[in-house]
Amino acid sequence: MRTINLSSRMQLFIVVIILWGATVLLSLTNLNSGSNTKHLMENDLKRLNRAISYVNALESNNNHIENLLREHIEDGLFDENGKQELAGKIEEKLKSLNWSKSNRIPSIKYQNLLRRIFSNVLEMYNFMSAEINSIKNRDKLNSPDAISSIDEAMKLLKEHKGSLLMDIDELQEVDGHSMWRKDEFRNLSNLVQHRLQYLQNPKDCANARKIVCRLNKGCGYGCQLHHVVYCFIMAYATERTLILKSKGWRYHKAGWEDIFMPISETCLDADGKTHANWPGKPSTQVITLPIIDSLHPRPEHLPLAIPADLAPRLTRIHGDPFVWWVGQFLKYLLRPQPSTQIMLDKGIKNLGFRNPIVGVHIRRTDKVGTEAAFHNLKEYMAAVDEYYDQLEMRQPVDKRRVYIASDDYKVIDEAKSSYPHYEIIGDPNVARMAAVSSRYTDFSLNGIIMDTHLLSLSDYLVCTFSSQVCRVAYEIMQTLHLEDATQRFKSLDDIYYYGGQNAHNRRAVIPHSPRNSREITIQKNDLISIAGNHWNGFSKGKNTRTNQMGLFPSFKVVDKVEVAEFPTYKTVT
Repeated sequence: MRTINLSSRMQLFIVVIILWGATVLLSLTNLNSGSNTKHLMENDLKRLNRAISYVNALESNNNHIENLLREHIEDGLFDENGKQELAGKIEEKLKSLNWSKSNRIPSIKYQNLLRRIFSNVLEMYNFMSAEINSIKNRDKLNSPDAISSIDEAMKLLKEHKGSLLMDIDELQEVDGHSMWRKDEFRNLSNLVQHRLQYLQNPKDCANARKIVCRLNKGCGYGCQLHHVVYCFIMAYATERTLILKSKGWRYHKAGWEDIFMPISETCLDADGKTHANWPGKPSTQVITLPIIDSLHPRPEHLPLAIPADLAPRLTRIHGDPFVWWVGQFLKYLLRPQPSTQIMLDKGIKNLGFRNPIVGVHIRRTDKVGTEAAFHNLKEYMAAVDEYYDQLEMRQPVDKRRVYIASDDYKVIDEAKSSYPHYEIIGDPNVARMAAVSSRYTDFSLNGIIMDTHLLSLSDYLVCTFSSQVCRVAYEIMQTLHLEDATQRFKSLDDIYYYGGQNAHNRRAVIPHSPRNSREITIQKNDLISIAGNHWNGFSKGKNTRTNQMGLFPSFKVVDKVEVAEFPTYKTVT
């Protein structure tokens, strides 16, 4: 067999490939980072279309080069060693250029621009629909023609919104980054899960540093899950194994491990040479945590912070990185025992739960009138209608399905009678047991686990974010999709928040001059401590520069992602 030295012809091929790869990288970098946020709609969409055409042309060139190489290899230009050497050099050079045919990496600016366009379309629709309805109600129009004209305008407005959102979805499917997004979501999740597995299974439990969490917070199921997640975040941030004390849990006296898998395979006891309450000392072996509201001092890694080492990757792929971050802890914590899994599988089968389906969570009893306002079924179903109207623009829908989870069994019967064209799925018995008087029973626990699970499996979630159950379902939902699932919800009241969180700030990207006494002045780069979204094009918040509290247009700010220095777990991959 012939041996071969790199001929000038082979060197030429390598040079051509390297230059081509460099051209691709530079082209994509310029295309992805050159967007001007002042022209959010028409100009940027045109630019993105040009980018897609150019990438397609480059891919065609890539296929041509691959064919040329294949022809020379098949013609016997290189022996086996030569082939391997060439392939190795090509792979090494292309990796150094951060490029592969199926793994194109978009810039953060490009990803943020797509999300901002999507958000701005929704906020513009919220504003326009609120203004139109306000005119209709304020002027008390009696003319049938005027009312008909307004209703037709609203119908066309919805269609415009639906068309724009569909275009944005399709853009993400054809921009060449789809495979990369899926891989990145999978890889990031695997990395965090491996770190949690490593943290929770020390080789020497007797000498391991530990942090103790007692499952005794006096609140409902969703609130208690968030308590455990907070403890787990603290464990991760301090590199301590989490010890969960759950015997006597108000929902199930036998404890957490009777329903879910133990959070450690090797270390379940709180024994140690030294003990202290938070904060203790770095040398203290076992530290016990209070509830998040009583935690002093408060470290920087509390919600809504994400780890600095994950932030560059996470902010690129997800519109609300902290929600994804919480979801990863829930993914680890909520691994069901076999008996729990059987219960879930049986429930899905008996209920006839299948996609597409919208999950609707309607809270009626303990918090309505105190922590949350009452919302009638019509409000929830209006959001469900909009989701299905949007979905049917893209694909045929065999049946409009809704899964209803509630603590009021009557709402399920009301939905079945009022919306006969929908397939309403729900268990009135579970709803009865969710009432406060019978909430802390095994049957009720199974019901709330089932409700949370099915809500998270839904394609879209309609609820009130004042409910912790709804927020838990939304957090879990982020772990079930290899895509950014932040837009798969409609909240009738609050924006997303985490109980006991540090300040939630948004940064102004467009200045605002108030039109009336209810609005506040905003300069570019002001930090606004957000209080809520009114879902009418305006949000409420406090300008941290001026201390003014009031309304401002929602589209004029963007979320400020909070980043904190967490351990990097360098030995875990």
